[in-house]
Amino acid sequence: MIYRQLFDKHAAGKTVSVGVIGTGQYATAVVTQSAYIPELSVSAVCEVDIDAAKRAYERAGMNDHAVCDTRPQALRAIESGRPVIVQDADLLMELPVDIVVESTGVPEAAAKHGAAAIEAGKHVAMVSKEADAAVGPILKRRADDAELVYSAVDGDQHGLLISLVQWARDLGLHVYCGGKAVGWDIVYDEATGTVSRGSSGPLNLDDPSAFAPGPSERAPALVGRRREMLGRTGVEGYDITEMTIVANATGLAPDVDTLRGPHARIPEIPEVLCPEDLGGILTGREVVECVTVVRGRYEADLGGGVFIVVGCENDYSRHILTSKGLIPNSGDTTALIYRPHHLCGVETPITLLTMGLLGVPTGATEYLPRYDTVARAREDLKAGDTIGTDHDPKLHALMRPAAPAMPGNAIPLHMASGCRLLCDLPRGTVLTTEMVEAPSDSALWSLRHEQDARFAV
Repeated sequence: MIYRQLFDKHAAGKTVSVGVIGTGQYATAVVTQSAYIPELSVSAVCEVDIDAAKRAYERAGMNDHAVCDTRPQALRAIESGRPVIVQDADLLMELPVDIVVESTGVPEAAAKHGAAAIEAGKHVAMVSKEADAAVGPILKRRADDAELVYSAVDGDQHGLLISLVQWARDLGLHVYCGGKAVGWDIVYDEATGTVSRGSSGPLNLDDPSAFAPGPSERAPALVGRRREMLGRTGVEGYDITEMTIVANATGLAPDVDTLRGPHARIPEIPEVLCPEDLGGILTGREVVECVTVVRGRYEADLGGGVFIVVGCENDYSRHILTSKGLIPNSGDTTALIYRPHHLCGVETPITLLTMGLLGVPTGATEYLPRYDTVARAREDLKAGDTIGTDHDPKLHALMRPAAPAMPGNAIPLHMASGCRLLCDLPRGTVLTTEMVEAPSDSALWSLRHEQDARFAV
């Protein structure tokens, strides 16, 4: 890593001033970690829950903060060295911060805040993946036009995966697949021959031995059997959302719109998630995916981390890849590179310093609306129902090629979330734009229409 050399070269005593919107778990870690980084200052927090904002600063050891209602109040506090708390995002935009970290997780709010920050001449670190998946490309294009930086962030899986894919491509490697681990594992206990999902008790399965360790070349034949016994993949709607951002940022594409989501041991990943002609299960050659990790009771997992399966055209270089610590497939044609952690807001300061000192993102350099996260009903829904989020068990999130948000086309799920359903939606039906009551004054919807027009998707 050469971050320190770059920061020293470009910092010249500068401190990057940051304003954070929202103080959930993620953003609180941005605040707490900033206390240990001399070049970074979280000068302001915007939060409707004042007590939550106070807790974030106090956890960082910043007990002398000021709650402010006006710009003069806030400026006086900042000039005296005190961080400020405001409830109004518009007020935050008037303060002397270089970067706005949007971390509300609310798509409408995040879209509005992102656009307002760019209008105010501030860089945008977009933590709220819900808005990023729907309108990230147009926000980045607006930022580019204004000579500002818009970026996904280190610490979240999609941001880390984008960087990992770009690193491999910069080395001239071919990325057959890039993906992330889902939030829970399948644990095989050799002592008892039983299988558990996450922290649940043993599952009643026909053939638990299908999850036992063995030659990795068996894995492509076993993943279908494992899924058959478990009933479904571990891929959730929010995983689809993150992988939509990765697809838009890297050009990797889903092999199927639900993602395959194989249940695989870590050494099996390069065997399974590679093209069929190399022995894997993928029909494509540059694919985005998720994995449910299968492991022994005392084995390490992927920790919610990210991975890439790579290949190399040159025989000698490929020999290096497969003999110097990477996990190869049985034919030595692919290798696994993985990062077994994502540290949320603790890692995000690298993105903030890169944006503020170097003027570049750690996320996508080219960000195009290639795919959308859309939804299919898992059960019958009724007219008048409020449409849920990518956490809603009534909805099955899908990754589909991006299409304009207009009648007849599947609507991006995060545009529809919170809106009223205008008609009955039978189980198995994909939600389309005309089925949703459009909000009267929505920054998110307006940005999406601008994105559709500008990129002519």
